[in-house]
Amino acid sequence: MISFKKITICLAVCAALPATAQEAPRSAYFLDGYSFRHELNPAFSGERNYISIPALGNLDLGVFSNVGVNTFLYKTEPGSPYKLTTFMSPTVDAATFLDKLKDNNRINGNFDVTLLSAGFKAFGGFNTITVGVKSEVGVSLPKDLFTFMKVGQTGPDTRYQFGDLKVEASAVAEIALGHSRKLTDKLNVGAKLKVLLGLGSAYADIKKMDVAFGYDKWQIQAEGELKMAAGKGLYVPTKQESGKEIKNPGEADLIEWGDIDYDKFGLTGFGLGIDLGATYDLLPDLQLSAAINDLGFMSWSNAVTGRTGSGTWTFDGFNNIAVDDTQPGYNENKLDEQFDRLWDDMQDVINIHREDNGSGSYTKALRATLHLGAEYKMPFYRNLTGGFLFSSHFAGCSSWTEGRFFANVKPVKWFDATINYGASTYGSSFGWMLNFHPKGFNFFIGSDHQFFSITPQILPVGKATANINIGFNVTFGS
Repeated sequence: MISFKKITICLAVCAALPATAQEAPRSAYFLDGYSFRHELNPAFSGERNYISIPALGNLDLGVFSNVGVNTFLYKTEPGSPYKLTTFMSPTVDAATFLDKLKDNNRINGNFDVTLLSAGFKAFGGFNTITVGVKSEVGVSLPKDLFTFMKVGQTGPDTRYQFGDLKVEASAVAEIALGHSRKLTDKLNVGAKLKVLLGLGSAYADIKKMDVAFGYDKWQIQAEGELKMAAGKGLYVPTKQESGKEIKNPGEADLIEWGDIDYDKFGLTGFGLGIDLGATYDLLPDLQLSAAINDLGFMSWSNAVTGRTGSGTWTFDGFNNIAVDDTQPGYNENKLDEQFDRLWDDMQDVINIHREDNGSGSYTKALRATLHLGAEYKMPFYRNLTGGFLFSSHFAGCSSWTEGRFFANVKPVKWFDATINYGASTYGSSFGWMLNFHPKGFNFFIGSDHQFFSITPQILPVGKATANINIGFNVTFGS
């Protein structure tokens, strides 16, 4: 049995290491010899036929955030037996912590693996077949939530109002068939059909929360919903079913977060998607391109759904985050135990009443991505091109927009490379890719985002934005 707490920790790791059903890295957009270029624009034809090495042909891991580890973790004072503490510690100045936050604090990550893929020239164009698994996690937390957690009561009539607290996660298996062809000397078009099989999904959206202090406790009202689907092995009990203490009849159907389990794998959704793309040679040395990927839907079944109640509930406040040796629990104040206590307190803040217990269903639009590109071949060195790519990812709390400038070079037929610079929702980033594609194989490695300062646990200190794409494929034909 996998507990909900472990599931949550896994999601947090995925969001702080990775887990966005993304495509190939955008750094590869203008590299002709990159075998998976069709994932960015289905109109791009492959340089050669190829077959991927199973599970090694295309691996992509990424995390994208406007906050970092140093936003939430701090060094303890000299003499403390522990090196780090959370932002909830009284030794961390509230203003110092809150100044690091954005109005909406986002963490988004992906882990995508291509299990098997092949591309070949036939039927008047270039064809691709791909089987893979894509997972995505997105979290959006308003600044006022952290103000409530850190500052708490400031007077007899303290009140906090915030919304747009969202958590989304999904994992799908994908079977994709693509075809591209030349319509005229200047125009190429392409399309890809995707069959999607749902492995798991979770969606929580707190649209509005009102927190007011009264009678030594916090009075909370909220408007939000929860949807979870992971097959028939997902167990989401209520307080009554878990045998927990119920203070009034309205608490009987509250979800008991600590007892959520998952014990049997099974498919739990079906969807269809389509990619559409085109390239056009506007001038002999200038090519324009456009693509819209992942237009479609995903339907989830065997879903557990819940909703916040219309009434008010109470919360005693965040406590037991001790770092001073005069405070109770100081000797047990390891960092992971601080997070455990913080997790326990957060469960009391969010009260969700269960509605459907595995009999519900819901449908969501796929997270589409738009690409608009332009590439110009330099007259002074024909193996050098400059490019610009505009990208926009439509994914709720995981949405982002980016503009990226490229310098691409192909000094020899079997090797090309790129360096690029982008500015996006998550800040600026430097990207690169090395692509080796002689006859017989294609090996590539690259990244859209870099970080240059890490913790001993190899986590980015500043903004947690980084990714890596690597793959090895066998090529043949001309």
